[in-house]
Amino acid sequence: MIEVFIADYRIPAQIAAVVSLLDSYARDPAGGNVGLAEDIKQDLPAALAARPQMFSVLAFDDGEPIGLVNCIEGFSTFACKPLVNVHDVVVLESHRGRHIVHRMFACVEAEARTRGACKLTLEVLSGNQPALRAYEREGFAAFQLDPSFGTALFLQKRL
Repeated sequence: MIEVFIADYRIPAQIAAVVSLLDSYARDPAGGNVGLAEDIKQDLPAALAARPQMFSVLAFDDGEPIGLVNCIEGFSTFACKPLVNVHDVVVLESHRGRHIVHRMFACVEAEARTRGACKLTLEVLSGNQPALRAYEREGFAAFQLDPSFGTALFLQKRL
């Protein structure tokens, strides 16, 4: 039986699931093929719990963690409302193709609406076609304001 819910970072089993699933994602080719450093795994529970703008959605199958979506509340200045950025999406390989993402995104969307968010955002690697198809099924599309300016790109600068 699949259960999907908002994680409570104060419950040891739930935060352990968040860290374990995130580590699995980091070890996956889509996550960079390198697991989380031990200090990250140790510090992440307290860091997440200290940030009220963070929330995680967990999926469990018969008591075993199988899916995770980490989200960060941001703010849209154009809408003057919160937005929710979907930062990490994880489904263990054993459970892919079973619409777990759909169930987790329904939970994310419900929480975003509770927070008064105007939209959900996410970034995905262009070569991750299975993830792109899943996100498109959930209603995500490339962002643009004026087609003559093209679509938005996700950039980073490491500090």
